[in-house]
This record gives sequence, structure tokens and C-alpha cells, in this order.
Amino acid sequence: MKYVLIILLVLVIFIISVTFGAHNDQVVTFNYLLAQNQFRVSTLLTSLFAAGFVIGWVICGLFCLRTRVALMRAERKVKRLEQQPAPVEAIPSVPTRTPPVVAPKE
Repeated sequence: MKYVLIILLVLVIFIISVTFGAHNDQVVTFNYLLAQNQFRVSTLLTSLFAAGFVIGWVICGLFCLRTRVALMRAERKVKRLEQQPAPVEAIPSVPTRTPPVVAPKE
């Protein structure tokens, strides 16, 4: 259900951006780091939205991959620790109290 809502939200945002872009056929100058170019607003909106979507998915995928690797390492460590025999714990001995030594008076 959660994934359906996310996909629906992305689809609605995409449809709104395409509709907005279709009604704006103006040509704008887009300055990027190395150069500048002229694009229609609809083309610019669609391409920037798609680029942001792809970058977002790549970043989320990397975080999910890192989490899965950490989980696999932890599961392997737990399995290894479960297979080791339990160490025998010694019962701590009760410390004996020695009477205080009183020095003779001179």
C-alpha cells in the first residue's frame, strides 16, 4: 500500500509538470556550469524532473545497499557467535576479610 501511494504521488507530480510545461511553450535561456543553451520550458521541466528522480533513486539505492550489507555482516557475526561454545564462567570467590593490623604503642 505504501509503494502504491508513492508511485501515485510521483505520477501526479509528473502529470502536473507535463501539463504545466505543455501550456508554456516559451523559450528560455538555461545557464549551466560550462555553457548556456536555449530550451522550451516544457522540455527543461521534464528533463530536470527526470534527472532529479533518477538521482534520488540512485541515492536511495546506495543507502539501501549499505544497510543491507551491514545487516548481512551482523547476521553473519551473530551466526558465528551462536556456533561458538559458551565460555565457562568461574564462580567468583568470596573475599576474606583480614583483621586490621594495630601497631603497638611505644
